Amino acid sequence: MSDSQSKDKSKRGLFGWFGKKDSNNTEQSPDTESETPIEESAAEEQPLENSTPKDQRLDEELLEQAEHALEEQLEEQVEHDIEEAYEHQEHQGEKIEAAAPTLTDPNQQQSNDHPAEKQGFFSRLKAGLSRTRGQLADSLANLVLGSKEIDDDLLEDIETQLLMADVGVSATRKIIDDLTDKAARKELKDPQALMDRLRQLLSEIIEPCTQPLELTHKPFVILMVGVNGVGKTTTIGKLAKKFQGEGKSVMLAAGDTFRAAAVEQLQVWGERNNIHVTAQHTGADSASVIFDALQAAQARKIDVLIADTAGRLHTKSNLMDELSKVQRVMQKLDPSAPHEVMLVVDAGTGQNALNQAEHFNKAVPLSGITITKLDGTAKGGIIFALADKMKTPIRFIGVGEGIDDLREFNGQDFIQALFATDDNTQQ
Repeated sequence: MSDSQSKDKSKRGLFGWFGKKDSNNTEQSPDTESETPIEESAAEEQPLENSTPKDQRLDEELLEQAEHALEEQLEEQVEHDIEEAYEHQEHQGEKIEAAAPTLTDPNQQQSNDHPAEKQGFFSRLKAGLSRTRGQLADSLANLVLGSKEIDDDLLEDIETQLLMADVGVSATRKIIDDLTDKAARKELKDPQALMDRLRQLLSEIIEPCTQPLELTHKPFVILMVGVNGVGKTTTIGKLAKKFQGEGKSVMLAAGDTFRAAAVEQLQVWGERNNIHVTAQHTGADSASVIFDALQAAQARKIDVLIADTAGRLHTKSNLMDELSKVQRVMQKLDPSAPHEVMLVVDAGTGQNALNQAEHFNKAVPLSGITITKLDGTAKGGIIFALADKMKTPIRFIGVGEGIDDLREFNGQDFIQALFATDDNTQQ
């Protein structure tokens, strides 16, 4: 091989490595038609005519290697350029979004974030109470604000509407007596003043029941009770997730050994949230299961133990007596247990929920109530009947199926959402 040919070969190899794409690329992709000009192909092949077959094969291998290297280099460069472009866009967006917060101190920024979170929950609460609002708040507003004067007929219509909304006889009587007295003293100047007083009275009924659950012991034992189908097991799962999100260690006790699927349902919640579930076979003694769970919770220094129980009709005295047995068995390990006896009621049962609360309270003194399924009924007025009659703290309310739709009860937020209009003004 001559010196000129060697130089040409080395030059061609170097050129191939740094950016020359060969026409042989089209032969590797038979589905793609080659548009390389004939003159260019001939020009590239001409230096090989005076070479030996061995040199030609070597050149072809070098060109093929250079081609693959070039393609990989180009692909990497394109990907790199695209990533840089996206990063530049995101960086510019972050700079724009972050510009305003950097002008405020951290405390002010935190306070600004809180209303946004509260507004999100308020929107869900308002949506969940839409049926109750239509039956109670909207109906009362149409009735009162549509009247020209405050008289006995109007007060009688208000009484009927409150009863229809499941506010309860006792609470309704107190409200009507107060309105009648205020009207007789001419303290209610117009229908709007009457509406404002009505809203205030409803708020005063439920406000004393706004008492968030406080974990005062370790393990803090919550005994869940209620009739069949009110959502006890689902509520347990949501509560477990809530406590876990607050950094608490949680254990569950599958004390509902009567319903075949109850243990499996609770175990699914446990597996989903990586929470231990103490369980035995269907038909086992419920008190024994909960006793074992409390022993394990004490040994493992668990923060919260939530014990499920079988749903039972409040009219069955023998089943209600079993709850007393469960309480006595737990007190052998911890005389103060259970620290919370939480009754779960379905808002859709209306006044029957009040009967349930009274009967369960006789078997095991209730310390808290959770009201579920408020979003699926117009009978949400039962919350006023329970608050007025039982005086038991309402710990949580459920206004949807989502895990975040079980929230701590707040009387002011509840009244605000109940009387809110579409534009979030108050009736």
